[in-house]
Amino acid sequence: MIHFLVHDENDSVGVVVVEGMKAGRELTGWIMDQDREIKVRAQSDVPIGHKLAIRELKSGDTVIKYGVDIGRTIAPIKVGEHAHVHNIKTKRW
Repeated sequence: MIHFLVHDENDSVGVVVVEGMKAGRELTGWIMDQDREIKVRAQSDVPIGHKLAIRELKSGDTVIKYGVDIGRTIAPIKVGEHAHVHNIKTKRW
């Protein structure tokens, strides 16, 4: 079963596509542009439609989703952690 989608192999986050993803669960992701699967252990609960870090990110790093820069981290994010407005901000302001 696919739990999250990654569009581009260079993305730093994937999007959870299944309800009820809880911390500690091993999740399977599909990297669409390479048609391959990856495994990530969830470090926090991640709601459907939200982002999951698939690479370790330091504070101030650029976050890539769908091959596009979507902002910067304001706190470190470990692989498998929920990536959202509490730890990512836009670069626009």
